[in-house]
Amino acid sequence: MSAPPVVDVRSDEAPAPVRVSVVPLLRRLHFYAGVLVAPFLLVAAISGMLYAFAPQFDRVFYGDLLEVSSAAGAPRPLAEQVAAAQAVLPDGAVTGVQLPDDPTATTRVVFSLPGLPEERSQTVYVDPYTAQVVGQLTTWFGATPVTAWLDNLHANLHLGETGALYSELAASWLWVVALGGLVLWLARRRTARRRVRALVVPEKGAKGVRKTRSWHASVGVWVLLGALFLSATGLTWSNNAGANFDAALTALNAKTPALDTGLRGAKGATSGDGHGEHGDGSSAVEVDPVTFDRVLVAARGAGLDGPLELGVAAAPGTAWTAAQTDNTWPVRLDKVAVDPATATVTARADFADRPVPAKLSSLGIQAHMGVLFGVANQLALFLLAAGILTLIVLGYRMWWQRRPTRADRRAALGAPPRRGAWQQLPLWVVIPAPLVLIALGWAIPLLGLSLLAFLLLDGLVGAARRRARDKTGTAAGSAG
Repeated sequence: MSAPPVVDVRSDEAPAPVRVSVVPLLRRLHFYAGVLVAPFLLVAAISGMLYAFAPQFDRVFYGDLLEVSSAAGAPRPLAEQVAAAQAVLPDGAVTGVQLPDDPTATTRVVFSLPGLPEERSQTVYVDPYTAQVVGQLTTWFGATPVTAWLDNLHANLHLGETGALYSELAASWLWVVALGGLVLWLARRRTARRRVRALVVPEKGAKGVRKTRSWHASVGVWVLLGALFLSATGLTWSNNAGANFDAALTALNAKTPALDTGLRGAKGATSGDGHGEHGDGSSAVEVDPVTFDRVLVAARGAGLDGPLELGVAAAPGTAWTAAQTDNTWPVRLDKVAVDPATATVTARADFADRPVPAKLSSLGIQAHMGVLFGVANQLALFLLAAGILTLIVLGYRMWWQRRPTRADRRAALGAPPRRGAWQQLPLWVVIPAPLVLIALGWAIPLLGLSLLAFLLLDGLVGAARRRARDKTGTAAGSAG
């Protein structure tokens, strides 16, 4: 009689002693999330790293348009600058003017043009000291073509709404992978002293997969808070989770208050925060260039210093707008509505008056884009992205190092953690788990859908392997 079949205890399907713990489930979830979601995180980290330095790219590609050759004397009246821009675009309608705070920067006169998509504008760059046009670009919500290209690369890989699913999926899973990895590494430490030291410093003298795992854990701790921040802020303006976040702010009455642009009973609204909120839509209002000077004087008199964006009235009977656009800390983001006929301020919406959630959302988005703290913010994002890329490389390296190398069990990659981890969960996890998963699936739809798809696929694969193993065992028993 032949010997009974040998069960490989390191295989994916091997039975394990039942021990109540959440660690096995977290280990399996962290493994598969890392393997399957890492490619999305890789692309998001690289594209985000590039986008963080968009201002530097702008200066390289468009420095002759964005900056004047000589800042000498006093700037010409705004009316002259707008008139010069109108002369080169007679078919366009002026919708606004952007006034940077830098004395060496050009004035940007924004036009709507027939044939341009709604989100596109034609921006004419004018030397404020000579009122001479230095060039023009087709812009996207005020962003130059290179910045718009980098923005769309990071947001949707230039694939539109379908491509945007990649970045939302990465943001949806990033916090899960980060927190799961922290819990797993803490579970490996036996004393508080060793735990703290091993978290922040790689293990001395470790070799092979142990060394890789130690470096993976230490780098993970250093980037943990940043990864959670990127995940949270990225989700706030994603298509699906972002819509739920916006609905929650609306229900809590915590959104940015709208600026009242109504005159003589007509009401309008211009408010919001997001990627590249610059400029207004097309306007049918006749624009007298002199009005820009009057609105500018009214805005400065109302205390709006720093860089400004002046917006033409959206329709007859509504006010012009003047908004601060300084997103560098401390931010200056106040807005006023100005009656173009009397040059008086009719309404204002100050950043200080926004609800706390609206303030945090706005500041978080600016920090995510790398502008809140200037160059320091850019460098922090660069290091954070580099840390995430390092974690991905180390994670895949561990997967390869854990592969079986014996001739009778050779494999290309390491085996995943054992199935059946859910059977070891304590009751305090099992009981509320369905409600928690439903809530997470509603709040972060791509997380819920991808997790459900994984569970179904994993269950089907497990069932198929069990059937195949049972058939093998039955055949071996019959042969015996």
